[in-house]
Amino acid sequence: MAKEKKRGKRLTKNKLAEMLQDLFLRNPDKTLSFKQIFKELRLATHPAKMLAVETVEDMAWDDFLSKVSDNSYKLNLKGQVQEGKFIRKPNGKNSFVPDDGSQPVFVAERNSKSALTGDRVRVTFMARRKKHIKEAMVTEILERARDTFVGRLKVERDFAFLVPDGGVFANNIILPKNKLKGGKAGEKAVVKVTKWPDEDNKNIIGEVVDVLGEQGDNDVEMNSILAQYGLPYKYPKRVEEAADKITGEITAEDYAEREDFRDVTTFTIDPRDAKDFDDALSIRQLGKNLWEVGVHIADVSHYVTEGSIIDKEAQKRATSVYLVDRTIPMLPERLCNFVCSLRPDEEKLTYSAVFDMDENAEVKSWRLVHTVIKSNRRFAYEEVQQILEDNGVVDSTGQPAPPAGPEGYKGEYATELVTLDMLAKKLRAARFKHGSVKFDREEMRFDVDEKGKPVRCYFKKSKDANKLIEEFMLLANKYVAESIGKVKKGQKAKTLPYRIHDQPDPTKLEMLRSFIVKFGYKLKTAGTKGEISRSLNKLMDDCNGKNEQKLIESVALRAMMKAKYSIHNIGHYGLAFEYYTHFTSPIRRYPDTMVHRLLTRYQNGGRSANKEYYEELCEHASDMEQIAQNAERDSIKYKMVEFMADKIGNEYDAHISGITSYGIYCEIDENHCEGMVPMHDLDDDYYDFDERNYRLVGRRHHHKYQLGDPIRIVVAKANLEKKQLDFALAED
Repeated sequence: MAKEKKRGKRLTKNKLAEMLQDLFLRNPDKTLSFKQIFKELRLATHPAKMLAVETVEDMAWDDFLSKVSDNSYKLNLKGQVQEGKFIRKPNGKNSFVPDDGSQPVFVAERNSKSALTGDRVRVTFMARRKKHIKEAMVTEILERARDTFVGRLKVERDFAFLVPDGGVFANNIILPKNKLKGGKAGEKAVVKVTKWPDEDNKNIIGEVVDVLGEQGDNDVEMNSILAQYGLPYKYPKRVEEAADKITGEITAEDYAEREDFRDVTTFTIDPRDAKDFDDALSIRQLGKNLWEVGVHIADVSHYVTEGSIIDKEAQKRATSVYLVDRTIPMLPERLCNFVCSLRPDEEKLTYSAVFDMDENAEVKSWRLVHTVIKSNRRFAYEEVQQILEDNGVVDSTGQPAPPAGPEGYKGEYATELVTLDMLAKKLRAARFKHGSVKFDREEMRFDVDEKGKPVRCYFKKSKDANKLIEEFMLLANKYVAESIGKVKKGQKAKTLPYRIHDQPDPTKLEMLRSFIVKFGYKLKTAGTKGEISRSLNKLMDDCNGKNEQKLIESVALRAMMKAKYSIHNIGHYGLAFEYYTHFTSPIRRYPDTMVHRLLTRYQNGGRSANKEYYEELCEHASDMEQIAQNAERDSIKYKMVEFMADKIGNEYDAHISGITSYGIYCEIDENHCEGMVPMHDLDDDYYDFDERNYRLVGRRHHHKYQLGDPIRIVVAKANLEKKQLDFALAED
């Protein structure tokens, strides 16, 4: 009794609240009286009991508990228990994203129950204390998002374990010595979890399923990135064998049922190192100021039949993955680089959107037909750009080439290219006039040596040659989507996967407006969709070429929603298209193959396809697209750190590219590599994070670090394992 009295005296309200919370969470369906509560918590003193009564009443006021009678309570399950997705952060700031779309809720590490990013979980919301954020506790893991992980092997005398990449676990995965599959200490490996933590055992146990090789080797590190995201880094042998049996032979029947474009001038325009040519353009003049432009797309669905072994693998992958130094194709190499690829001087089967256009790029008529083509020339973007510039085109002005002289335009297929460029620029101008948002983002690229080591780092900007192709692909995608989605009043549109893009987040749009004011810019955040998009375009034009351009573009992009696939069409805000789909890249995107199949089905008089089935496929494709983008970003981060690894101690001019509560992100002006100056290195003051204005403010001296500010940095660390660059402020 003396012990109980002593404990009662020491008991604080916060401690008691935790004990009560735990008690009710352990008994979610029980009604507990005060008498039972006192007994369970061993509260024997009058002060402790009175404190318990007060705390229980507070918890009922917070809706954590429901009052059953004057002296009994139970856990308020309504609104307290929810299901959703778990998001793990390496810094411990985990969150729960409810299924109902409401705001994410913080989950402390101690309350995460070993849940990982993507896991479906059931949580209970915890009693909210004054001045504390809303918190949740994971009570059950309903479904694991993944069970294989990649990392570095540590092998001791009696045991071994995997140190996972990316900080996905609070603890390492224990590996029995007989489950290492020959893996040695320091090697990268893929591990499958065989036993998850439970009440009796807090350890994660697994076994090696694949040894990738020595850490630091380029192939090993790239495969590690793929494995980390659950992406395949090998092509199944049986799928490749099935692809090898496809001859690509064009039969007399194929010729008979297709429109023949073999004698029409046709070419492909792609990156210099591309091997999979999935689109080609043809052009011929039909009369004065009238041209026929064919957008010819590789007819993948002719060779990959629905439900086949190749189709199942493509469906699972959903997209090709583009890492810095390699492509992981959606289709086997034989198909994507040979049979389906629109290679020059080879007859190929295509699915084509053919447009009759006048000199103002207005479409007079169009048709969607299966065709056979023979490409005359394979162009790289750089070659086309040179031909355009040789004929008087000034890049990014939006102006076409001046009229040809007596000798005509100079260069291979120059007349055709100049004409297509002229039409593309008119299409582009009309698109922006209609409300399309102008984002010309630069892409980070690397030149690598034969071992994959980066020797140069630079930004690649989209030029007129890229925009030429882009406009005709957009045109084809738009008209194809309209052909199915746009129906007469009273009719029901048939099922089609659309590429949809919702309106910007109003809150983030307002934050953008507040942010750009300090640079002297304005933005309209209310009004019609067209008014807002035109205001965004004016902002992009006004800041073009200024120091703050990239920063404003980055903040503007954060306000935009992510595009995705769905059979439920809401239009595409960014393009200002009421109907839009993906039709033009079936070699590298599965939704395009889905669209091809449905279009053929409907052209042959088929009924509308099953909505639920295609929506599932759309969701999967959207998820895989996001995963592929994350893997691509990780490969860029790795190469960036690798590029800077031999430059430790070097000083560079940079600018602040990001502000967080834990440090300043800086981008080097010379090579665009980004690293972070940690908050603890800013030791001249205590800095507060002003999230709204993207800045840190010193409490004593009021010194500010703001997005876009020039800064001089020293390269301090290059951690390849964490794909992390650390900078320090250069001394004055």
